[in-house]
Amino acid sequence: MDKFYVDACIYINHWQREIETGTGRPLWELAQAFFGKYLDATFYFSGFLLRELEFNLTKKEFEQHKEVFRQKNFRKLIMSSGEWEEARRMEWALKFSVSFYDLIHLLLARKAEAILVTRDRRLIGAARQYSVDARRPEDL
Repeated sequence: MDKFYVDACIYINHWQREIETGTGRPLWELAQAFFGKYLDATFYFSGFLLRELEFNLTKKEFEQHKEVFRQKNFRKLIMSSGEWEEARRMEWALKFSVSFYDLIHLLLARKAEAILVTRDRRLIGAARQYSVDARRPEDL
């Protein structure tokens, strides 16, 4: 069965019907196609992801969309103190080029043996360095 940890940017692309600046590429359609292709997959998330969404969406948008995480194929991951410490070490090793919370997403994807779905090029690069499969939704 397919397993994914989807970064907040992909949910935001989808829910806010975002279009890429400069190219006009409809990022929301790419996100929608990804979710439509993997209806039976397991999707992992964390409290960190929910917090990021809550921060980036309006209160109304967040309330409207948070129900998706209660679906039967969504599983919440909890981070251990060891993983927290590992994320801090990675942050230093990467010279702070990737945010601490993105590194948490990377570690949680690894924990779940899931593909990390993101558009963040730096995060994809860091995932490669740490042997975590990370891809854009249109590449799946």
